[in-house]
Formats: sequence, structure tokens, C-alpha cells
Amino acid sequence: MNSSFLDRLLRNWLTLRKPLSRWQALGLGMSCVLLCLAGWWFVTLGAYESRIVGPLTLPSPAETFGKFSELWNDFALTRNILVTLRRVSIGFALALAVGVPIGVAAGCFPRLHAFLSPLIMLGRNVPLAAVLPLMIFIFGAGEKNKVMFIFVAAVAFVISDAARAIMDVSARYIDTAYTLGASRWQTISKVLVPLAAPTIFSACRQMFGLAFGYIMLAESIKIADEVGGLGYQIQIFQRRGFREHIYLIILVIPVVALVIDQMLAWIQRQLFPHVYGGDGMLRALVRITLIPWEHLKSLLFYRRLAAPAAATEERPK
Repeated sequence: MNSSFLDRLLRNWLTLRKPLSRWQALGLGMSCVLLCLAGWWFVTLGAYESRIVGPLTLPSPAETFGKFSELWNDFALTRNILVTLRRVSIGFALALAVGVPIGVAAGCFPRLHAFLSPLIMLGRNVPLAAVLPLMIFIFGAGEKNKVMFIFVAAVAFVISDAARAIMDVSARYIDTAYTLGASRWQTISKVLVPLAAPTIFSACRQMFGLAFGYIMLAESIKIADEVGGLGYQIQIFQRRGFREHIYLIILVIPVVALVIDQMLAWIQRQLFPHVYGGDGMLRALVRITLIPWEHLKSLLFYRRLAAPAAATEERPK
């Protein structure tokens, strides 16, 4: 009995790429969280002098979570979270607005990709701690500096991921489009971009989580009249020796990031149900929104073709 149970358990755990139900994945994730909390509780158990890890290094869970009300009320946690989210969202939106079109163009045209490769390589590998002083020199220490820091930190990755997604689309789709009489622009807009869009969205979703971490570095510098954000709060608590508050913010950040990631995952499923599953509600809404634009393009295209034909008919024989 025990042997057969262990065999089934090993098969379930060691089977390659065996799909899990949503509840199984959630249960395993929660088990990992509970195991980490249990380990935290164990190493901080007992009186200060008898703990495995001293309170100056790691406060106990009870000591840490006991400071949450103080962090919430006295240090304006909600306001700082919203400020940090605003900075990340604006900076990352700018990176998408610039990076996705450039990345799509670079993926479509290899010469442009080769031309941009040094800049992309520089942007992906430059130490962000070295970029921050330059942002301060250019934009000052205010709000614009933090937004542009997120833009600079993310835009090279967005360009690279978008270009890679376009280049990974099979050439047979391009050949089929040209065989059916599609123009170069139609092939890009109707074939390459729609096929690469799920991959681009997935890469940008992951990159947003990294951008949420980058802002902690930019918020270490604050001018007098602005709200510091979570990064500045961590720095202040470090100076004051408020270890419990630091650990609380470290715990709050992944919770906020998880909520945002789940929202983006829902949008991803709704926009690309054929890839990720979902009822496609947002996809249908986007299509309905684009119908007037498609009619306008058709009308303009028809008039452009009709004008030379009419001129030919009116020409005297």
C-alpha cells in the first residue's frame, strides 16, 4: 500500500510536463508560501537570546505583522503604493509606445534590426545603477526622472522581445500572404503582427514585473515636495532601524505585483483566447471598435483606385 502510494506520488511529481488543474497549481503555490512562513516562524521562535536568527536580523512573523497598522496609518502605505504604480505605469506605457513599433519594424526588416542591435545590446546590459545619475543630470530629481528611468530600463527589452516575436513567425505565413496578393503593409499588419501579438503581450507582461522592481532604485532619491513611494520608504526605514516595516514592504510588493499580473493574465486570455483560453470578450470588443476604422480605410482605398479609373475613362480617344 505504502509502496504503491509512493510510486503514484513520484509519477505525479516526476512526469515530464504533466498539466495541472488550476486548483492543483493554487494548492501547491499556497503550500510553498505556508512552508516559507513556517520556516520563518521556526528560526525566530522563542526569546531574543535563544533564537536561531536574532531579531536584529529577522523579526518574527508576529512582530512583523504587528506593525502593519502603523505602516498603513502612520506612513501612508496606500498613497505610496499608488504613487509607485503611477510612475511604473507611465514609464512602462512610454516604453511600449516607443518599443513595440520599433521592435515590429526591426523584426520585419533585418537591416534595421542590425542597425539597432548595438543600441539594444547597450540598453539590455547597461547597469541601471549607472543610468540613474544620468537621469538626474538630464531630468532632475523629480517625478520626470523616475518615469524616464523606467522608460530607459524597459524600452530596450521591449524592442528586443517584439523583434524576436516577429522574427519567430514562420516564413510560410508570409509566402501565403504574398501568394494571395497581399501588399507588404497588409502582410505586416494582417499577418505578422496578429501572429506575434500573443508572444509580445506575454513578454511585456513579464517585463512589467521587472519594471516594478526597477522603480525601487529610482525612488531612493526624493525631492522635498513629492511623495517618496515604496522605494523611498524602504530607505527611510533602513536609516531609522525599522526592520519590521522593511520586511512588510518587501511582502507587500509581491502581493501588489501578483494582483497586477493576474489582471494582465485575464486581459491576455481575453485578447488571445485561441492561444491562452478564454471567452474572448476583449477581443470581440476590439474588433467592434475597429470596424469604423476598417470601413474608413476601405472607403479611402476605393476612392484612390476609382480616381485613376475615372480619369482614364474621361480621356479622349
